[in-house]
Amino acid sequence: MDFSFTEEQSMLRDTVASYLADNYDFDKRRAALAKEPGWRPDVWKAFAEELGILGAPFSEELGGLGGGPIENMVVMEELGKALVVEPYLPTVVIGGGFLKHSGHAGAADLIGGIIGGENIFAFAYAEPKGRYNLADLTTTAKKDGAGWTLNGHKAVVIGGPYATHFIVTARTAGGQRDAQGVSVFLVERGAAGVSTRDYPTVDGFRASEVYFENVSLGADALIGAADNGLPLVEKVVDEAIAATCAEACGVLRKLHEGTLEYTKQRKQFGVPISSFQVLQHRMVDMFINLEQSISMTYMANIKLSDDAERAKAVSAAKVQIGKACKFVGQNAIQLHGGMGMTDEMAIGHYFKRATMIESAFGSVDHHLSRYEFLSLGQAA
Repeated sequence: MDFSFTEEQSMLRDTVASYLADNYDFDKRRAALAKEPGWRPDVWKAFAEELGILGAPFSEELGGLGGGPIENMVVMEELGKALVVEPYLPTVVIGGGFLKHSGHAGAADLIGGIIGGENIFAFAYAEPKGRYNLADLTTTAKKDGAGWTLNGHKAVVIGGPYATHFIVTARTAGGQRDAQGVSVFLVERGAAGVSTRDYPTVDGFRASEVYFENVSLGADALIGAADNGLPLVEKVVDEAIAATCAEACGVLRKLHEGTLEYTKQRKQFGVPISSFQVLQHRMVDMFINLEQSISMTYMANIKLSDDAERAKAVSAAKVQIGKACKFVGQNAIQLHGGMGMTDEMAIGHYFKRATMIESAFGSVDHHLSRYEFLSLGQAA
């Protein structure tokens, strides 16, 4: 299979990489995370106005660059290399994905706001006891005239502290874990009854506990079909997983390169430790994990347009990524020694991000089970 990028995709990669190299080095990132608001609105503005990458996966009719999942993959890998915390995934990939695929009446205007950098989305789907089951919901939305009344609590909403809109999954019919009865809503941050508790995550991102108390929503807040939103949620989450895998490839590459460079400098018994054969084997194993992850990620992103194969390809890639994040991350720290976990060294920050990605949108065990069901359970 041909994994070659087009000239436009290569230019997009080079543009993002060049900007981040000039404006988003490790020290600037640390300084931004150490103070409020915990991210860099100036970088987000540059993404929109100077680079135009917030429009990468949207059609030219909507004001975008005419790309799709591959463009998201290209951007996310570069963001992973620089440990970018700005909300590209929740806004462009997830928020934009829901708007593109749902046929929402206000999609064009909302996507225009994403491309321009004004609209920032956060995906409020996880609940304290829901694990990785997208249909396990205690948040409810009940009909209220032509609109809805929303109540519930969403946990670890990444990007929540600086979001202008929340995309919320809620139960509108059926039992707590039923596939039917799931609906998706667009909720403005400033709506009456919406409150948040914001906090930093271990990898430098910001998240929120979001509470909805009798939030009144209009009919236009519904995204997709009422009571039948789970297929849309699964499609967008699969796209988010594929994009997260691409970010992981960038993180894994920096973990491997940083470790390789360090072992060439660190000396023991008067020679660089990179000359020790056992450590050479270890770094080769890290490199193999990286290359396998890249190949699986490319395959997953290519398969996103194939509804029959999408879920299997995405889960297979997430299994490989999860294993690689653990193996490459832990070995990078081990070869650096205790100093690898200090705040002053970049390698520890890459390790923290890799650890968070390992369980994002489902652990290795979860996706192994999902892949098994998709391959064998449905056939049975």
